[in-house]
Amino acid sequence: MRRLLLSNDDGVHAPGLRALYDALVPHARLRVVAPDRDRSGASNSLTLSRPLSLTALESGFYCVDGTPADCVYLGVNGVWDEKPDLVISGINHGGNLGDDVLYSGTVAAAMEGRNLGMTAIAMSLTGTRHFDTAGRVAASLVGAADQLSLPPRSLLNVNVPDLPWEEIQGFRVTRLGYRGPAERPMEVRDPRGRRRYWIAAVGLNADDGPDTDFAAVEAGYVSITPLQTDLTRRGAIDDVKGWLDALT
Repeated sequence: MRRLLLSNDDGVHAPGLRALYDALVPHARLRVVAPDRDRSGASNSLTLSRPLSLTALESGFYCVDGTPADCVYLGVNGVWDEKPDLVISGINHGGNLGDDVLYSGTVAAAMEGRNLGMTAIAMSLTGTRHFDTAGRVAASLVGAADQLSLPPRSLLNVNVPDLPWEEIQGFRVTRLGYRGPAERPMEVRDPRGRRRYWIAAVGLNADDGPDTDFAAVEAGYVSITPLQTDLTRRGAIDDVKGWLDALT
């Protein structure tokens, strides 16, 4: 039976993680390693300044006092002899669309699995209600994972509309859209009158064309976006070379 490593960034007690586990446990042998608290927005960070604790819970899940990438790193290279065949991160509470993938701990957990040689999928629900729908999507994808052939250093970013299963329109392969600039930070005062700042809301959609992840979920489709970990903008290499030549 296929071996799966599950993780997330919302924390080991998040209902999305439990929904993912319940949906996949009939289909695979599961190991769950997730942060001990909400680590949303942690991106690809690793904990390098201190050792990490890996704690077994009564649920059978394991929690780590670190980031999502830490969890997958330990889940693949930790105390177990067997490595997983597939890493699935989620189910995130809220979508990871467009530029969100740069900050998302959900995507980062999948990316760490990909960096360690695993096939990896990041699962997100665009709301917080229909985790059962996202779980059924995950089970469908896992059932067909053996037929998936991805280029090296790539993974799938899956966003599921927050709808009942019967209202899902289907699946679309998409590209990332883009958001505009984020809002200004919100200034607040702490009880001692000191100035503090909250990171504000993300910017409005700047590119939500018909082939984007934004458009797919808005129309009720599951969005599946292949991502690559190589961020090189190859089309700009000649421009940068020309710029450097002009400086010398």
